[in-house]
Amino acid sequence: MNPSSFRLRKLLPALLIGFITVEATAQVPGRQLHWTTDGNAYAAVEQGDLVKTDIKTGHKAVLLGKDKLRRPGSDQPMPVADFAFTPDSASVLVFTNTARVWRYNTKGDYYLINRASGQARQLGQTAGTVSKRPSQSLMYAKLSPDGRMVGYVSEHNLFVEDVASGKTTQLTTDGTRKRINGTFDWVYEEEFGCRDGFRWSPDSKQIAYWQVDATKIRDYLMLNTTDSAYSHVVPVEYPKVGESPSPTRIGVVSVTGGRNAVPPTTWLNIPGDSQQHYLIRLEWLPTGGSVIVQQLNRKQNESKLYVCKAGGASVTPIYTETDKAWIDGKARWSRDDPSGWEWLENGKSFVWVSEKDGWRHLYRINVDGKKETLLTPGAYDIATISHIDEPTNRIYFIASLENTNQRYLYRTSLDGKGKAERITPAGQSGTHNYTISPNGKFSQHTFTNYQTPPTREWVSLPDHKAVNEAESIAARVKPVAKSNISFFTLKTEDGVSLDGWMAKPTDFDSTKKYPVVFYVYGEPAGSTVNDDFSIGQNRLFQGDIAKSGYIYVALDNRGTPNLKGAAWRKSIYRQIGRVNIRDQAMGARKLFSQHAFIDTSRVAVWGWSGGGSTTLHLLFQYPDIYKTGISIAAVGNQLFYDNIYQERYMGIPQENREDFVAGSPITYAKNLRGNLLYIHGTGDDNVHYDNAEVLINELIKHNKQFQVMPYPNRSHSINEGEGTTQHLRTLYTNYLLKNCPPGPR
Repeated sequence: MNPSSFRLRKLLPALLIGFITVEATAQVPGRQLHWTTDGNAYAAVEQGDLVKTDIKTGHKAVLLGKDKLRRPGSDQPMPVADFAFTPDSASVLVFTNTARVWRYNTKGDYYLINRASGQARQLGQTAGTVSKRPSQSLMYAKLSPDGRMVGYVSEHNLFVEDVASGKTTQLTTDGTRKRINGTFDWVYEEEFGCRDGFRWSPDSKQIAYWQVDATKIRDYLMLNTTDSAYSHVVPVEYPKVGESPSPTRIGVVSVTGGRNAVPPTTWLNIPGDSQQHYLIRLEWLPTGGSVIVQQLNRKQNESKLYVCKAGGASVTPIYTETDKAWIDGKARWSRDDPSGWEWLENGKSFVWVSEKDGWRHLYRINVDGKKETLLTPGAYDIATISHIDEPTNRIYFIASLENTNQRYLYRTSLDGKGKAERITPAGQSGTHNYTISPNGKFSQHTFTNYQTPPTREWVSLPDHKAVNEAESIAARVKPVAKSNISFFTLKTEDGVSLDGWMAKPTDFDSTKKYPVVFYVYGEPAGSTVNDDFSIGQNRLFQGDIAKSGYIYVALDNRGTPNLKGAAWRKSIYRQIGRVNIRDQAMGARKLFSQHAFIDTSRVAVWGWSGGGSTTLHLLFQYPDIYKTGISIAAVGNQLFYDNIYQERYMGIPQENREDFVAGSPITYAKNLRGNLLYIHGTGDDNVHYDNAEVLINELIKHNKQFQVMPYPNRSHSINEGEGTTQHLRTLYTNYLLKNCPPGPR
């Protein structure tokens, strides 16, 4: 249950392949920079050409012109979603004609284009040992480390193709919609960020891959009633909370084979019942011969690392961690890339992230698990790892040691003897992000705060000086005055300190009373109080909400993923729908007591997904406070959501069903007194439409009057179809204006 359109992930580990270093088709194509091997330049598509740009000088050189970026037999330019160079730089692997899989466009067509001749060959179409693959069916194509082959997934099976000859070898043959090789089912993708499900060995001779067996997972049946005269069923394999996970295993297969000889797969003998655990990470050791695997138990409160011989004969546990609540996977602290492994000393040790001492810290762990070193001691959390610079014995990371609503770049030593050193200079308070070059000398620096639109510059490291002063943030960007916005901290009657922001109306008069609109999320997947330019803006309100005469407010309750320590984040364990809701309500009451200009007869609240659930809870549990609510794509019954998310934060319903019932909005629907607009897409494969219908039924049962808007065949983001976004904004705005009238009184 995540904020609509706010999920952010993917970036495969870079392959150092000669002339250009590329994230060989990232999981979210085109999201990351494509660095040159020396780290002094990057490649990108600019005006249809594939161009290399020198960071220091700004000099641009065309690597492949738009005249060669064309499909065979076509004069039309080829839209490039992502690309990778072969080691000799002679050819480029191009991803194009993409199609959506769940959230992202991760399948499509791949072409190898010769840079000199412009000759293009589509992968999966060359006569060889298998028939031609359907158009727009290839996923995650990536070059082997030696550049001689390309591996890819098509229709749930793995293939490799020889770069020179085009000969294709099929590595798996049992793939179906529910037996998935080399990629993942819906829930692994949604909750662990797992998409690309295979890894080349360092010597290019083998591939390690996941196989997900979803054959025993029941389908949720969505109904398409608009695309034809007769409706048709759209099945989604979806393990709801309480259902056992899909059995998942990892195999290693040789990339050689022939027409009648599919190479056999050796399955790793990882301990445990495959229906009671998850395998969330897999990578080869840099020296090859073995892989490292992270296993989470079903409750996700025990993590084990195994080093496994590729031949399957040896599986050695090296590191175990437990928690009273849950253990986050890499998708939490490296959300653009839950794959990869942070190796040191060519695989003798690695960097690990753990909250075991109460804070999210970095550790250095020997590959045998016998020695670990804390790298970031202190009462603070790291947010993400930015770069490991082993030659200088430094690791860069994002944190905020003073204001947890902001983000800055720090570094420390890899031997555990250093202290956190802030690299981001003073003077730009807010949220910073960095994409650091492989050599650690340059970074693309992004900055925003509530008065500064997101903007970029190139800086050198570690001195953090603009590479081009004229193009620096300081020279180009001027703050936008937002004197009506303020950040605050309040303490509720329960003694809980909550951070928040308030955007006051234009021409604010403290002697008058104004309506207030609360924007909420409230669950472990996201927070609303961050120092960025979106503060005070309401993307669904048509016009300027401040000029219309509303106070706009957000509060972050316990359980949100702020950098306030594990105790703050995990206090919501088995308490979603209770702890977070009480914090929001008590925070609102405290705010009312502090500000006489808030009109407590005109109080509205809205949110999307988890925020939609929070909106329902607040309307139902605290009808004396919240008079109007707009809930979008909400989970009405926690027992209807997916097992990985809900069981991570709530436990297993067979053991504590009462917590799921007490945490579900449907339980309190009978208390509705105010105005409710409920919005949901009937084609939502994330939060299913059954959540809407059971909630509607419960409201009908108690004769509660409300307004509902179903969007036919729209997904969780409700953005498909002509006119949809405009219609949603109009609906939202009119309902708010009618039921929570704006302006001073």
